[in-house]
Amino acid sequence: MSKAPRAKKAAAPKAGGAPPITIWAVSDGRAGIEAQAEGLADAVARQRNAVVVIKRIAWTGQIGRLPWWLNLFPRRWLAEGSDFTPPWPDLMIAAGRATLPLSIRMRRWTAGKTFVVQVQDPRTPLHFFDLVAPPNHDRVKGDNVVSITGSPHRVTPARLEGDYSLFADRIDPLPHPRVAVLVGGKSKAFDLTQDRAAAIANDLQAALEEAGGSLLMTFSRRTPQAARDLLQARLGHLPGIIWDGEGPNPYFAFLQGADHIAVTEDSANMATEAASTGKPVHIIGLVGQSLKFRLFHQELEASGATRPFDGHFQPWTYAPLRETDRLAGEVLARMDGRVVPGGDAA
Repeated sequence: MSKAPRAKKAAAPKAGGAPPITIWAVSDGRAGIEAQAEGLADAVARQRNAVVVIKRIAWTGQIGRLPWWLNLFPRRWLAEGSDFTPPWPDLMIAAGRATLPLSIRMRRWTAGKTFVVQVQDPRTPLHFFDLVAPPNHDRVKGDNVVSITGSPHRVTPARLEGDYSLFADRIDPLPHPRVAVLVGGKSKAFDLTQDRAAAIANDLQAALEEAGGSLLMTFSRRTPQAARDLLQARLGHLPGIIWDGEGPNPYFAFLQGADHIAVTEDSANMATEAASTGKPVHIIGLVGQSLKFRLFHQELEASGATRPFDGHFQPWTYAPLRETDRLAGEVLARMDGRVVPGGDAA
């Protein structure tokens, strides 16, 4: 069952200004997918007075496994708790395959009044959407396509500073350089085996002891338990924090407190978020390979943000990536410039 939608406050409207627009950020609630829709929605709201509503949808039975074109009456088959009813939003930002039956029909339901953005490559005809926002490495082309490096995300300087304040008393005393290690795990293309986890632990320990630094480690939901246990056992004696999954999540605080960030190669989200900080990002290899991820990492490395982890934490500088804000500006420009059926430009 999906969780109830949650709304975020709009910015206070300026005197005589337009009322806030309503933005729906729609996904199936998986953390990595929801972060993309929510991150872009928040970025739009930083540029335009808006109320952001987080919508999590789920399907009854096996309906969610059907191709989008076989789900003919999608609102009928939404699971209990999936609130997807009028009044419709001004802007719908959808991410993930599960949202397609809804996002491809939204313009019809609203006579074109809702501007529909689909994040990632929908692998469907692009004309169903007002705007498609895939990563560059998906190599999607079209008049209504705005591609970016990596994926939209929720990292902003204000978010990092705010979350850091919750953990400052634990992070501030730790020796520099502080290294945030963001561990992913098993996916279609990659795996974090026990042997690979052991090698990573050895390399990280040697590099941190050489530098005299400290460790800020966190795991994703995809990290195999055996690999997690091994990394905790091998690295738990080092100065630092290894988050055990209990209590508030220190992920953003770790990004803010770190001097270096090390990320396993399987997560475009984590690598993109790390590259938005302006801090050196070291990419840790896993078992497996993927052409898309190879192209993605080549792009990040060419930008100056990342380098393969070579067993040392040497500093470098680069301009932080600001792709989510750039994409938000494109969304608003195209939304403002469109012609709504039965009316003038929106």
